Amino acid sequence: MFSISVVITIGGLPGSGTTTMARRLAEHYGLKHVYAGKIFREMAEERGMDLEEFSKVAEDNPDIDLEIDRRQREAAEEGDVILEGRLAAFVAAGELDHVKGPDLATLKIWLKAPLEVRAERVAKREGIDVEEARRRIQEREKSELKRYKEIYGVDPTDLSLYDLVLDTSRWSEDETFSILKAAIDPLLEREDP
Repeated sequence: MFSISVVITIGGLPGSGTTTMARRLAEHYGLKHVYAGKIFREMAEERGMDLEEFSKVAEDNPDIDLEIDRRQREAAEEGDVILEGRLAAFVAAGELDHVKGPDLATLKIWLKAPLEVRAERVAKREGIDVEEARRRIQEREKSELKRYKEIYGVDPTDLSLYDLVLDTSRWSEDETFSILKAAIDPLLEREDP
């Protein structure tokens, strides 16, 4: 389909629009969508836990995160994929000790939005009040930051690895999609990006 193996990573904090954009881009370009959050949720469900409980378990069990990373790296090696997750860019770039290798990413994207906007989005999506959404987001982010620093020695809030950082609160969903498409299209037309 493409003249290159396409590996696009999309990261961002909860409620920033990563899943929405990853799904839309995967559908638009005919790419697989490998979603770290979905893998994590499935693992939580398998253990009969909600995300908060499982996040706490994951703090003491690095094998959970390492398994997610391995699955994402395998997908990156197969190519023609959108990898979604806070560490997806690190995984695709081969930056983590257990998934070392060449940088396979065609484009590394980070989506962001202010906490209040993200809390409103999560509240709407999950049918909870905004205050509860804010609390859950902050708890999850705290847990993840701790895990990522302890397990990998990386700070996922360091955005220097990303090619494109976009504040999704400034544009509508369709406008955000158009901006991302405008960044991706030229890369897919080139033989050697």
